Amino acid sequence: MKKKFIFYFIISLLGILFLFECTPKKDNVVHLDISKPNFEKLSEYNFFKDDIKNLSPNSGIVPYEMITPLFSDYAQKARFIYVPKGKTVAYQEEDVLDFPVGSCIIKNFFYYNDERNPSKGRRIIETRLLIHKNDGWETLPYIWNEEQTDATLQVAGGDKHVEWINKKGEKMTVEYTIPNKNQCKSCHWNKEEITPIGPKVRNINCDMVYTDGKKRNQLDMWATLGILKGLECPATSPRVAKWDDPIDPIQDRALAYLDVNCGHCHRPEGQGGTSGLTLTYTEHNTTKLGLYKSPVAAGIGSGGRLYDIVPGYPDSSIIYYRMNSTNPGVMMPELGRHLVHKEGVELIYQWIAGMDKKNPIVFVDPKTGCKIDAGK
Repeated sequence: MKKKFIFYFIISLLGILFLFECTPKKDNVVHLDISKPNFEKLSEYNFFKDDIKNLSPNSGIVPYEMITPLFSDYAQKARFIYVPKGKTVAYQEEDVLDFPVGSCIIKNFFYYNDERNPSKGRRIIETRLLIHKNDGWETLPYIWNEEQTDATLQVAGGDKHVEWINKKGEKMTVEYTIPNKNQCKSCHWNKEEITPIGPKVRNINCDMVYTDGKKRNQLDMWATLGILKGLECPATSPRVAKWDDPIDPIQDRALAYLDVNCGHCHRPEGQGGTSGLTLTYTEHNTTKLGLYKSPVAAGIGSGGRLYDIVPGYPDSSIIYYRMNSTNPGVMMPELGRHLVHKEGVELIYQWIAGMDKKNPIVFVDPKTGCKIDAGK
């Protein structure tokens, strides 16, 4: 009897040891190997330590913020980048930063239960990964479960009903859409390939508070971490205005807003390039920006209006009409929203309303202070 007991005890002990050895050990190393299939679960990448819903970055994961962010039905975003050890991001003055193969851009979309009091918790809806593989960038949408314990790869996208309280104390609701993999291409398509949109020097040339509580310029921080090469000085690098900060001129704020929300499509190399409308921060040709410009294809999208922008008359301007609509056949942008961004649309309204009919826009070179010929 005693021998039988000892036998079963040893077997049980061996079983426990076997399970212990086979249980994945939590470490601080990112598990991203572009030569292997994509993970089904977000947690498998090990981007975040401890409880994944806290989005606490693991070693090698760097948070970043946008000066003027994309509007996505009032969703908040927590953004991060990963650059493989020993590799660097190449500085680009105008275009998106040149990330090396093996990099990943991580964008989490969430809503606070009550924006007046973030301590009441939040609900993460989706995490979008943009992974730079050997044959180009790949977009991957991960949808979070209701328990907020993990997110699962869903290339077909999906929909989520979301309710929250905004900063004004108003109850908000939206049928939030997670785009499918092909829809991601419609915005990220540039020069016949998928590319990132947000991480441009002008969009991230600002201070942010890091996990140690200290505030630093993001470009300086990236250079200090050894992941950005080619930076000379943030003070002389491009920087967009903050769309909702009245300290910046309204023209700069409006162009920054249009650049991040519309410019990825409305540029010569983008999906909206055939329209002839270029809504980028660096465009100085007023006709290309829409002033007294007739649309290439009128239809329902024009609402019977003749020009994209009529200086002094926002209600007669197609851009304002389309941004202020939720009609699928009219609204712009076409993807990424179901709601009107009231504050952003008001900015564009005030910008157009304040334009002088004779000299609607005056561009000034930020480095020299000289006026720029807006006709070229």
